Amino acid sequence: MESSVTLKERYARVKASLPVGVTLVAVSKKRTAEEIMALYVLGHRDFGENYVQELRAKQPLLPADIRWHFIGHLQRSNVKHIVPFIHLVHGVDGAPLLDVLHKRSVAADQVLDVLLQIHIAQEETKHGLSTEEARALVAGWDANRWSALRLRGLMGMATLTEDQALVKREFEGLARLYHELRPMAPDPDSFTTLSMGMSADLDLAIAAGSNMVRVGTALFGERG
Repeated sequence: MESSVTLKERYARVKASLPVGVTLVAVSKKRTAEEIMALYVLGHRDFGENYVQELRAKQPLLPADIRWHFIGHLQRSNVKHIVPFIHLVHGVDGAPLLDVLHKRSVAADQVLDVLLQIHIAQEETKHGLSTEEARALVAGWDANRWSALRLRGLMGMATLTEDQALVKREFEGLARLYHELRPMAPDPDSFTTLSMGMSADLDLAIAAGSNMVRVGTALFGERG
């Protein structure tokens, strides 16, 4: 039975399914520090969190070399709580958030890696920039205004649907935008991340060109 499969076995199975060069971010929201530590012991270091307060509570309890990814919707008022230790912010949706991330990164004397979130789903509840907004933001990137930020690429979430053809089109559209914007990026050599795909649509995302996937249930199992 699936419930009897161990974390080690699930981790090995997910890792084996990923091509070389695809980064696995373990989605650890609503998981305990003990669950995260169990995956850490197996050698994993990239973990994704959605909620600032939850991340703030867990981060001090866990090893300092964990690479924390913030993958949820980030409010500007919460930036100060995570900037000192965050590895990559996935959900940047405009210049106002970039301004706050820059300010807090300067105060922390660090350079912060960020991804622009693109709204590709047929769902209004999901956040992100339109294609046109993303083009304008990348083309007009102000290296002085955001000198403490490094634009690493794009992130997107597909529609939650059984329509695999729709999900495929959404991922392929985001991949085309990524390749279009990369030459326009402030540093194309750093613009190397296309973050798309979760447990339910992993294969479609990778086929479309994703090189960073966010996986929770397939790793940790169903929550009790």
